[in-house]
Amino acid sequence: MQVAVLMIHVAIAIALVVMILLQQGKGAEAGAAFGGGASQTVFGSRGSGSFLAKVTALLAAAFFVTSLTLAYFASQAGEVQVEGIPDAEVIEERNAAPEVDESASEEDNAAPVLEDSSN
Repeated sequence: MQVAVLMIHVAIAIALVVMILLQQGKGAEAGAAFGGGASQTVFGSRGSGSFLAKVTALLAAAFFVTSLTLAYFASQAGEVQVEGIPDAEVIEERNAAPEVDESASEEDNAAPVLEDSSN
């Protein structure tokens, strides 16, 4: 279910970017005064502004809903303990200093000495 919502979310995001890029800026209306307004007759006399704005608002609402849905799925998945991730106690045991065997001689417990082979 989460994968399906994620795929819909990505598709909505791409469509939202396309719809935003299709909209005209505020300065595009100046060309209509010189006869450029005839190209907007496909969407009616008001142009494509209201149609694109409504579709963009609808896509933005859908994007918001899918974002909340994915956040809900992520919060539910966070409560389940995943195998393979060690607990803090296990990490502390691994990082603890190694125990020294007191019955062994001092040479056995000493750190290894590296010889200088540069001569």
